[in-house]
Amino acid sequence: MAQDLETLTYDKRNHRALITLNRPEVMNAFNLRMQEELKWVWQDVRNDDDVRVVILTGAGEKAFCTGIDLRGWERPEGEDDGSTDLWHAEENGSRLTARQNDVWKPVITAVNGMCCGGAFYFIDDSDIIICSENATFFDSHVSYGLVAALEPIGLLHRIPFGEIMRIALTGLDERVSAQKAQQIGLVSEVVPLDDLVPAAERLAESIASHPPIAVQGTVKAMWRSLEVGRTAAMELGHHYAKRGNTEENIGTLGGQLSRKDRRPWRLR
Repeated sequence: MAQDLETLTYDKRNHRALITLNRPEVMNAFNLRMQEELKWVWQDVRNDDDVRVVILTGAGEKAFCTGIDLRGWERPEGEDDGSTDLWHAEENGSRLTARQNDVWKPVITAVNGMCCGGAFYFIDDSDIIICSENATFFDSHVSYGLVAALEPIGLLHRIPFGEIMRIALTGLDERVSAQKAQQIGLVSEVVPLDDLVPAAERLAESIASHPPIAVQGTVKAMWRSLEVGRTAAMELGHHYAKRGNTEENIGTLGGQLSRKDRRPWRLR
């Protein structure tokens, strides 16, 4: 599969993986082939201990991703997806992201140009989002008579409810600019297009410099906390801290701490 990637480029170096959605001729819309290739790539990321952080971006200048390419979702005649019934068949957009594939390494998404519709699957499941100055965000579902549900629901943990509803209900009539996206907390940084990937690389270098067991434990603890109430979230937090902050794991800091300081940490 690694040699046969048609819809992605995938590069690993310096403890980071760079995944690029590579269908610029259709604004990097995802088809069945891309979903299957992403499943393989995320599994490789998960299994490669040398990879500590992931950067996700899109090819070209016009679009990061414009959602589902329905024309590219039909399987070749006679090819089976391996499912036995409709409850086991994979749905469009079901295995695109790190979280959907049970990967807990941090993901930096670098949005270049348009980001709309199903592209929010990537946004919803990212840890850090930055964008270029020409980036725009919108959801076209209602303009085509379609219910906007999964994409705006996925945004509930990121931006205020009113902002989500405005994006969902205005459809094609409004686009959120890069500056507005930063203002409402959708992205944490806006940079010139030429500096987008370098800015993501700088973030990745910082994250990758820290012990991976601490980084990945933090990622998993924070995402799991979104699924429960505050009290249960705090209990989960104590569980992950106790599990990850052992003397053995703290020792992975490579001698930066004295033996006296390498006692099990306490959350303050």
